[in-house]
Amino acid sequence: MDFDLSQDEKLFKESVHEFLSKELNPIWIKMDSEKKIPTEVIHKMGDQGLFAIAVPEEYGGQGGSFLLAALAVEEVAYNDPAVATAVFTLLNNSWPYILYLYGKEETKQEILPLVGKGRGFFGIASTETGGGSDVAGEKTTAKKEGNLYKINGEKIYISGVREALEQLELGSWFLIARTGKQEDKHRGLSSFAFIGNKNGKITQGLEYSILNTIGRHAISTGLLHFNNALTDSNHLIGDENKGYYLAMQGFSIARVLVSAANIGAAQWALEQAVKYSRDRRMFDDKPIASFQGVSFPIAEVATKIEATKLLIYKSAQLADKIFIKKEPGFKPQDLNYWASSSKIMAIETAFQAIETTMKTYGGYSYTEEANVFRNLLGVLSYLVGAEGSQNIMRYIVARELIGREYVKD
Repeated sequence: MDFDLSQDEKLFKESVHEFLSKELNPIWIKMDSEKKIPTEVIHKMGDQGLFAIAVPEEYGGQGGSFLLAALAVEEVAYNDPAVATAVFTLLNNSWPYILYLYGKEETKQEILPLVGKGRGFFGIASTETGGGSDVAGEKTTAKKEGNLYKINGEKIYISGVREALEQLELGSWFLIARTGKQEDKHRGLSSFAFIGNKNGKITQGLEYSILNTIGRHAISTGLLHFNNALTDSNHLIGDENKGYYLAMQGFSIARVLVSAANIGAAQWALEQAVKYSRDRRMFDDKPIASFQGVSFPIAEVATKIEATKLLIYKSAQLADKIFIKKEPGFKPQDLNYWASSSKIMAIETAFQAIETTMKTYGGYSYTEEANVFRNLLGVLSYLVGAEGSQNIMRYIVARELIGREYVKD
């Protein structure tokens, strides 16, 4: 068993790190303060090949792997530990692949090349007011009328609203809407590549607003309201009333990349704690690292980060076997256990890392000058539920481990 990255993977990670250390790291605090990812930064990241990494080159992607995507997201979060840019990156690496797998040819050609270049956005529009993780209970409707679907309803806590609708040439989402009856639950859901903005023109019937979040400020979180908004039938992804199953595949891939983002943020926090523990001196001019109460928690966090990285990389490699290599004996559901396990460990390890850093800093951590609060509030968005709550992750792991017939809804 070889737990090391290949030479190509190491070179990729190093090149991404070098690029981001120049283009992102110097401005991440400014971005968080001004609540915006500059459009030119998104363009540069696209030119660098950080989006649609697993999508084949003929569709405007990079022809890479999910492991490479995880490495890229990890580096983005390390260089923007408020994780805003990492959110943008992970969305545009997970959901575009589902569109590539199941979308119509015309729609793939319309969306994917722009996403790969950093000129377009393709995220996820699933969560509804009062719905949360209850995807099967979604109420947004899509009624077919000729060659069009008429969308009505509302989505909330949607990432990338401003970026998609105001900053880029094209803004779109993997939209989950009900084409069947409410009582059909997950069997009545379909998925669409809903385009909300094309060349600066907002789709008629779509209204949006930006929410005031407490962290990861540089990427917007908003609300999408659909009032007879139309989408072409070619934008249906997969078959009608089968959208739930495609969404679950997308969520599993996204959770692997969410995990990579959180462990990148954790690595940043760890390094701040190590540096401060060396530099801060007290009690006869000793570095505080000489005290076990300081150094032992740092050691524990370092150990968990390394173990969690291996779990994430294994999950990413499994995604590659299932979706890219299509190795026999593997199916999409096999990723559920590993993606959810990764998310549990990555988020809680990141939160522990940040807590350890703040305790190492002491009172200084409670000031804006320390900037650890930006790291804390970014990771907190995932601790409380983005891409599925921690209890939902535990439910999935228990269901896959013990058996669906025992662990029921």
